[in-house]
Amino acid sequence: MTENDAQAEPVNPPKPAAVEPPDAGHIPMTEEFDRAKWTLPPPKSVAIGLLVFAFIAAVVMFLARGKPAASGSVDNVIAVTMPDNNVMVAINLTVTNAMPTKSLWIRSMKARLTKPDGQEVTDEAASIADFDRYFQAFPELKQNAIEPLKPETKLTPGASTRGRIIVSFPVDKPTFEQRKGLAVIVDPYDQPPVIIASK
Repeated sequence: MTENDAQAEPVNPPKPAAVEPPDAGHIPMTEEFDRAKWTLPPPKSVAIGLLVFAFIAAVVMFLARGKPAASGSVDNVIAVTMPDNNVMVAINLTVTNAMPTKSLWIRSMKARLTKPDGQEVTDEAASIADFDRYFQAFPELKQNAIEPLKPETKLTPGASTRGRIIVSFPVDKPTFEQRKGLAVIVDPYDQPPVIIASK
């Protein structure tokens, strides 16, 4: 052994570099998601939570559902055959404002016929200015005549009104008589349409 070897200091292995915790913004995707089964809640708890949420949402939707703004009835229907073999129909109806605190303004009206084969046809109510002309051409329409139901009619809370509308449908009278349904659709301002079905 040489003198230099004897005086040489013992060689110590280098110390490992200190490992710093990884920066959360730079965690590899494989490490970020490799323990999902340990960090997610048990499936039973998730299912119970979803069921509770669905039940609460259903109750809220049921309580907040829109209530009809009005109700009514179809009181009388008279149909006559026109020269083109279609029918003109006079309908007497009653409309009642079902809202307890708000007035109802009628914007427009139309009628919907459900034919024997299930197809539906609709027609807007005729202008009140044409009523006299229709009565002259088809005297049958005068039966049980009452005042026309006018657009812009105002109904105070709980109030009712009666009136007549006249419509026409592209069917002959026998088809009309065998109809599956007849309904008047009253369209108020700021409210959903009100469907009044004939019995």
